[in-house]
Amino acid sequence: MMQHTLAYLHLLALSVLVGKVVFLSFVTAPVLARNLEPDSFARVVRQLFPRYYALGMISAAVGWATITALAVQRGFSPFDLVSSGLWLGILAIENYCRTPLTPQINELSDTLNVNRQRGLNTPHLIQKRDSLHRLSVQLNSAVLVMGLCIIGLI
Repeated sequence: MMQHTLAYLHLLALSVLVGKVVFLSFVTAPVLARNLEPDSFARVVRQLFPRYYALGMISAAVGWATITALAVQRGFSPFDLVSSGLWLGILAIENYCRTPLTPQINELSDTLNVNRQRGLNTPHLIQKRDSLHRLSVQLNSAVLVMGLCIIGLI
């Protein structure tokens, strides 16, 4: 019975992780970007992303804990070890994106807004912010691929 509960929690964590990435990337963000003014979009995103990454961290922690507990019960297989490593990688990425990456992007965006209001053109700050945003998108994609890999290992 315990093994079934752990397997269920593992699948639930995996479902939440992959679902959150797919829903945000392909539904929420495009709809919000098309329908909100840039200032409103920025306010919503600032509220959304810390929770988004926290949900990913919780999912990764549950996923790692359950696959580790299952591996202890049934003996560690190579698939369990790879899954465990992927979960830890996901946890690290989600944590990095939540802190410090998102606050850095927000700080650069705030500085750019202040500079625009003052009539200053700061292309190097735009480039830095855009580069960090691209990194967050790439890391989000990596989390999705890692989650899909875990599905393949089940």
